[in-house]
Amino acid sequence: MNPSWSLASLPWNPGIGALIALLLLAAWIDWRTMRIPNWLTVGGMCLGMLWNVASGADPIDGLLTALGGLGLGLALFLPLWLLRAMGAGDVKLIAMTGAFLGAAAAFKAILLTGIVGGVFALYFALAHRATGQMARNLRDLAYSAVLRGVPLWRPNPAAPAVGKLPYGVSICAGTLAYLALRQLGYA
Repeated sequence: MNPSWSLASLPWNPGIGALIALLLLAAWIDWRTMRIPNWLTVGGMCLGMLWNVASGADPIDGLLTALGGLGLGLALFLPLWLLRAMGAGDVKLIAMTGAFLGAAAAFKAILLTGIVGGVFALYFALAHRATGQMARNLRDLAYSAVLRGVPLWRPNPAAPAVGKLPYGVSICAGTLAYLALRQLGYA
């Protein structure tokens, strides 16, 4: 047996394969049910941490990488849950993605997820003829947060929602776009 062999030396990355499978499953479930189950997100977080611990040269570095990505996902998406702009399953799904990718790569995947999610939200608003309401909701949120100094976690309950989006689909698409760009050397 080769003493320098490790999981990271495999010609394919089973950790990224597992992440892709989990993201596709989450997107499909979210599309059909508007929910992402805890067994998938929490189980995926554990799997991402285990993968980073097992595949790195130093298990502590691997654990810190996973925790950094998980924490970044929570830190960036938890405020959106507090605003009621996103479901808890979406927050846990992006944290799971971070547990696999680590903070630096998760940040890039989150940026692409935001772009995909924005395009998806605009398409949804156009399809439901609700772009005016969407613009008013964004204006009211900005006005409350910036001009009036109202805490962000108290959105205007009187504002009608444009609708619910299965954001797990955007998380999946944005992360897959990041992984493809990284494979091509662009990310």
